[in-house]
Amino acid sequence: MLRTVDLRGRGGEGPDYRSLVPRAAFDVEAALDVVRPICDAVAERGAEALLEFAEKFDHVRPAHLRVPAAELARAADELDPDLRASFEVAIDRRRRVAAVELGSADETVDLAPGARVSQRMVPVGRVGLYVPGGLAPLSSSVIMNVVPAQVAGVEQIALASPPQLEFGGLPHPAILAVAHLLGVTEVYAVGGAQAIAMFAHGVDGLCAPVDLVTGPGNIYVTAAKRLLRGMVGIDSEAGPTEIAILADNTADPRFVAADLISQAEHDPMAAAVLVTDSLALAAATSQAVEEQVPQAKHADRIRTALTGEQSGIVLVDDLDQGVAVVDAYAAEHLEIHTADAERVAGRIRNAGAIFVGPYAPVSLGDYCAGSTHVLPTAGCACHSSGLNVKSFLKAMHVITYTADALAEVAHAVETFADAEDLPSHGNAVTVRFGGRS
Repeated sequence: MLRTVDLRGRGGEGPDYRSLVPRAAFDVEAALDVVRPICDAVAERGAEALLEFAEKFDHVRPAHLRVPAAELARAADELDPDLRASFEVAIDRRRRVAAVELGSADETVDLAPGARVSQRMVPVGRVGLYVPGGLAPLSSSVIMNVVPAQVAGVEQIALASPPQLEFGGLPHPAILAVAHLLGVTEVYAVGGAQAIAMFAHGVDGLCAPVDLVTGPGNIYVTAAKRLLRGMVGIDSEAGPTEIAILADNTADPRFVAADLISQAEHDPMAAAVLVTDSLALAAATSQAVEEQVPQAKHADRIRTALTGEQSGIVLVDDLDQGVAVVDAYAAEHLEIHTADAERVAGRIRNAGAIFVGPYAPVSLGDYCAGSTHVLPTAGCACHSSGLNVKSFLKAMHVITYTADALAEVAHAVETFADAEDLPSHGNAVTVRFGGRS
């Protein structure tokens, strides 16, 4: 089921592993042509357009685009007790890790007597959080978006998730229940690109514009975020989920197979890649995958993902080459199943999140590890971080100088301004000391 890419004998400085490892095609530019008229319609016609798109794409016309508070409370009241307990564990652990992410928010540097620059970390005023509800109702994404925003100090949090025909035009009840548990009262039954457009443009009488949009979604949600970026801030352009596993002959092939399958379950475009220097492990994992997939509830979806061009087994000469390959791949989720896994994990530079050892599967991070699961995809982990508290904060410098402190660097400012042929910049300093004006 899993194809094999053999990179043995191709080490050294030559190969560009990024072009050799399996990767899904994800053409956001092509999707822009689809989402542009949707976003324009929402900007022009507001709630009327949102209702039309709900009928077209979600096959239901919501009675309320903004979910009534009573529906949020009812969803929480009707939760299965075990599920509610699971939500509460996940919320608690994510909040405790988020408190560490916040760190020391404000810093001050005294550069000279009377010369001070402070950095203030200021929370974004209003955010729009998108929660997918297509193949899987990702109630976990409510936690991953809301908790760090709350810890950052965001005052206004709005949440959107697609209306569901099965639930009378409301988002999935688990999504509503988690929102209620977190104290989020502004929830919209709006999905897809139109939700992003609603957040960016605002809709009179319904939803005020936001400053930042976060949360994963399909290619049309991603395209809408790209289209509207600048009008509104975005966290990232998330593509299909992906897992890479770096493993040697000490790995348990049953665990490796189960973890590859778990991420393939998300989406037919999900990527699952094993990188190993062990032919025996590769063979045993392939066999375990063949045995486990038919037992899975979503076997067809999983099989499509595992047989796609984005998935496979990559053979390497040794762990050194393996580390180079997974660093080039820059996976959203990277598992390390090797001897001395912590040491190997310490060598990795590029990954959204690293799961160390046989008892830290990606699904732990999806729900209850305390880490974020909104992570960079498509190789973007080489330059971007997952969604965290700092994603909701802006760094703002506050500059305080006395006359003496300014006088100390006045000549430097004037000289710099002249060098850039911006003499009025220099004059703004000179005039303060009786010079030209």
